[in-house]
Amino acid sequence: MTITFITGANKGLGHETARRLIELGHTVLVGARDPEKGARAAAALGARFVHIDVTDEASVAAAAADVADHEGSIDVLVNNAGIHGPFGDPTALTGADALSVFDVNIAGVVRTTTAFLPLLRRSPDPVIINVSSGMGSLAHTHDPSRAESSVIAPLYAASKAALTMLTTQYAKALPDIRVNAADPGYTATDLNGHSGPQTVTEGTDAIVGLATEKPGAGSGRFVDRTGEIAWS
Repeated sequence: MTITFITGANKGLGHETARRLIELGHTVLVGARDPEKGARAAAALGARFVHIDVTDEASVAAAAADVADHEGSIDVLVNNAGIHGPFGDPTALTGADALSVFDVNIAGVVRTTTAFLPLLRRSPDPVIINVSSGMGSLAHTHDPSRAESSVIAPLYAASKAALTMLTTQYAKALPDIRVNAADPGYTATDLNGHSGPQTVTEGTDAIVGLATEKPGAGSGRFVDRTGEIAWS
């Protein structure tokens, strides 16, 4: 049975990913920062809740220890937790704003990946999926035919560009683990005030696809719901 740990799984894309993977037979561990919301979401899904705040080294270490004690290993790690930060005019942005967004979207991925690597390496087919975004693509954000070109979200876009690069570096450095990035597309979630045209089910297609691939499917890819797309 495939054991999957998902950060930020109490709502939105993380919650829907958990629901779909449970339907497909995965044992899902719902990771969330808020204990009450996380426990409630896990109970509704029929999953186990694991408290994790990806901005807190001790919390991440405790979450990994919890999973080591209960499950002993994981097969799939979905780094889904993320925040958007300020939208619009960047003239008032501060260093604190930038550090806050990157602390979750980049440093949080690093903390969680490092802590869970020993558990992943106990799996015969370990997988890491980083939930990125087309907002981190130079090509997408300069293409007037795409929604990403009309959005000004400086710190979110910069953090997702960094995350796609981080993914390629992990993929090169960890040949024993499949490390890929998923682009959910413009999906209606709390992150964008439910303004996206895609449903959360459509938005999780790429994540679920990567989580259920057969061994040998490849590493270092950036995948959207229509299939594999090039890094750009």
